[in-house]
Amino acid sequence: GEEAGVTDKFTESMYVLANEPSVALYRLQEHVRRSLPELAQHKSDMQSWEEQSQGAIYTVEYACSAIKSMTDSSVYFKSIDSLLKHAIAMKDQLNAAQGRSTVAPQAKNPPGSS
Repeated sequence: GEEAGVTDKFTESMYVLANEPSVALYRLQEHVRRSLPELAQHKSDMQSWEEQSQGAIYTVEYACSAIKSMTDSSVYFKSIDSLLKHAIAMKDQLNAAQGRSTVAPQAKNPPGSS
């Protein structure tokens, strides 16, 4: 009787040991099945975040190049500014010269004074 009990225990132990890996695999499979949708969601979130950040980087680079070209063109604006000042000064000189050479025209009688 006792020998049969030992044999049963041994058989049971063998059965448990034999099935342990498949139980572990089953648990693993369950875990994967539960967590896969969440992982997929994370992956798609990461991809869209990456796309957004690429877009933002592009926008910033574009803005930087625009600012750089504006900075580079400030030379031309300064040059235009000095040319305008020079032209205004020359116009003032011409006006002064004309004022000296010709008698200022008489002011006409304002309307309604006659």
